[in-house]
Amino acid sequence: MFLEFFIWGSWFVTLGTFLGKDLLADGSQSAAVFSTQSFGAIIAPFIIGMIADRYFNAEKILGFLHLIGAVLMFQMYNSTDFADFYPYVFAYMIMFMPTLALVNSVSFNQMKDPEKEFSSIRIWGTIGWIVAGLCISFLFHWDSAEAVSEGLLRNTFLMACIASITLGIFSFTLPATPPTIIKGEKVTFSDILGLDALKLLNNKNFLIFFISSILICIPLAFYYQNANLFLSELGMENPTGKMTIGQISEVLFLLLLPVFFSRFGFKKTILVGMIAWALRYTLFAYGNANELSSMLLVGIALHGICYDFFFVSGQIYTNSKAGEKYKSAAQGLITLATYGAGMLIGFWVAGFVSDEYKLSDTSHDWEKIWMVAAGIAAAVAVLFVITFNQDKEDALKHKEEVS
Repeated sequence: MFLEFFIWGSWFVTLGTFLGKDLLADGSQSAAVFSTQSFGAIIAPFIIGMIADRYFNAEKILGFLHLIGAVLMFQMYNSTDFADFYPYVFAYMIMFMPTLALVNSVSFNQMKDPEKEFSSIRIWGTIGWIVAGLCISFLFHWDSAEAVSEGLLRNTFLMACIASITLGIFSFTLPATPPTIIKGEKVTFSDILGLDALKLLNNKNFLIFFISSILICIPLAFYYQNANLFLSELGMENPTGKMTIGQISEVLFLLLLPVFFSRFGFKKTILVGMIAWALRYTLFAYGNANELSSMLLVGIALHGICYDFFFVSGQIYTNSKAGEKYKSAAQGLITLATYGAGMLIGFWVAGFVSDEYKLSDTSHDWEKIWMVAAGIAAAVAVLFVITFNQDKEDALKHKEEVS
């Protein structure tokens, strides 16, 4: 788990800066690269459902995909222009996104009580992401202004390549995780994509949550695509290392989420997450790397509330609505809607807005860019608070508890 997310954190955080500074990519080109994550998320269920769940042990496919990924990552390291880089990153994301499910499958297969044990394992993924960022900023200094101008940021791909080889080889030593589908059992297109869970959309509140989940991914995409480049252009020292504050915050607020969720309910919890997105982008819009640098750091630290209070609480809500039969299908459908459709739209919008407010090859009007993102988040929050009926949810919960 540590290596899985160390690999992702090694290159994905600084990707926007690398594209803008090394490959001189514009906003639409950056959006195309980041969108490969969404295409990977859309294709991943087919790799898992048609291959991993039916024919081969999960740990062997995990190792195989990471070894192929290492080769592709090395090609990304050697790429000198956008045209060379794009096919490799596209192929890499097709290989990498399925590993997120596979590493979970391998973990769950070794546990007696996943609900109690998984969090203590999964947290090592977050630690891996944090360590990658700290290495880039404080050990190798690849994201310093001087290093970026010298093109040293491409070394992040080499670091990810080495880690991917390590995990690829290590995966073959993991305990056996055999296919989950009995040989000869029929698996439908609907099963793979979780389409059986579409009937949940007949519930008005769940439909509103579903639409809100897609829409909130638009401002989320602004963060993934622009945050590191933004901090670099502003001249903040060690931007990648400081962005790990967001992951540290994510761990802390994950511990607070159950208390907040049980005390204030789903609607207020998810609303706080939406408002946090609008607030963080407002802080980004008016902060700077000098006397107002604290505004940027607070904006980064809000990542824990932004992510946990919306996405994690949304997973809990989805689980409660789906029932035992459709739990997996419902989670798969939400993942497809957010990391697939939602992020795909979000990266396109973020790229378009970045191009609209580009001042030169090395600067942007970040105040306007972040306020657009803040406005989208605020609009989604208003839509949700007006249309989501918490009284109906409370009545249904009370009825379930009585029965």
